[in-house]
Amino acid sequence: MDKLLIRGGRPLNGEVLVSGAKNAALPELCAALLTAEPVTLLNVPQLQDVSTMLKLIRNMGVSAERSQDGTVRIDAGGLNTPEAPYELVKTMRASVLALGPLLARFGEATVSLPGGCAIGSRPVDQHIKGLAAMGAEIVVEHGYMIAKLPAGWTRLRGARITTDMVTVTGTENFLMAAALAEGETVLENAAQEPEISDLAEMLIAMGARIEGHGTSRIRIQGVDQLHGCTHRVVADRIEAGTFLCAVAATGGDVVLRHGRADHLDAVIEKLREAGATVQAVDGGIRVHSAGGATLKAQGFRTTEYPGFPTDMQAQFMALNCIAQGTATVTETIFENRFMHVNELVRLGARIQVDGKVAVIEGLASTSARLSGATVMATDLRASASLVIAGLVADGETVVDRIYHLDRGYDCMEAKLRGLGADIERMKA
Repeated sequence: MDKLLIRGGRPLNGEVLVSGAKNAALPELCAALLTAEPVTLLNVPQLQDVSTMLKLIRNMGVSAERSQDGTVRIDAGGLNTPEAPYELVKTMRASVLALGPLLARFGEATVSLPGGCAIGSRPVDQHIKGLAAMGAEIVVEHGYMIAKLPAGWTRLRGARITTDMVTVTGTENFLMAAALAEGETVLENAAQEPEISDLAEMLIAMGARIEGHGTSRIRIQGVDQLHGCTHRVVADRIEAGTFLCAVAATGGDVVLRHGRADHLDAVIEKLREAGATVQAVDGGIRVHSAGGATLKAQGFRTTEYPGFPTDMQAQFMALNCIAQGTATVTETIFENRFMHVNELVRLGARIQVDGKVAVIEGLASTSARLSGATVMATDLRASASLVIAGLVADGETVVDRIYHLDRGYDCMEAKLRGLGADIERMKA
């Protein structure tokens, strides 16, 4: 397994290009299954999860060509196997997104129960409940969701769907399925993330009739068929937020090209309160900071968008570890998302966890510092927090099991090196 070797203590300066969003690209690759016409996606990130999704749809008989410039061309006209087997989806939660499009277009689908990061329970029952409301008959057998239309039906039928909780992938699945359903579908308690709005804009470009995306109520008028389109994947707000935290912690002055400040309001507000200067500029975001000892620790509570994102909790915790004062962080989305704490403690962080609450004593208040060590990445965002901590720690930090990082960050070490970080990938 590859590792990252980081020699800390260098500020970050310059410009970095924010890649396309993983959490938009994955559902949009699945949305291409809704039509027999070619679809072109631009700004698709070079990530392991994207590679897995492409392998998955190719296994169904789909033609998918990927270019180094981030362009992916998909032709699902030859799709002949509406199935997502366990062997291909065991490492990726987003595989469940194939269920809605396959069922909507072909009237049947067999999709393995998904895998992904071990950060907590992410049940598929809401997906099943919503698609069943549209008429689907779904059973779970031998680790697979097996879905079909009732006898005599040719299409799903519009319905009012109210989920028990806000679910991003559930909202995306229902959006895609409803686009080809008969009649109107109304999604109540819908997720509001920018990636969902981006998916809706792609579907509209394909001929779907959608309104209300970006709010908690989305209306979809089903159409008979969708056509091909060209769509540019929105910039990755979590990658942008990760670089914002990294620069705030190390100190420096960086412009994030293609970064969207309007997608990161909650994170930017906390960074400003911590002492960093963050502003929207033409074509991106600029962040300036004097570094860890000048920062003030900030408490926060993760919640659904537009609140503070759970996907930024670990990265901001790394910043809190080196700041002044004490901060309380409450995780409300996933029950097992403090696995990075023990690894941060190995670097010298002072953190106490009690259930869903972590209390971080910033080292700047004690004149102590983080000290390099070998640490292990436990999930995608945890790995990013360890990289940030390594960038400010004294000495050398080795981050092991970075295949987690590669699932969600496009060439992260190369981008950091371009900003002045002393970081390199070591082959196993």
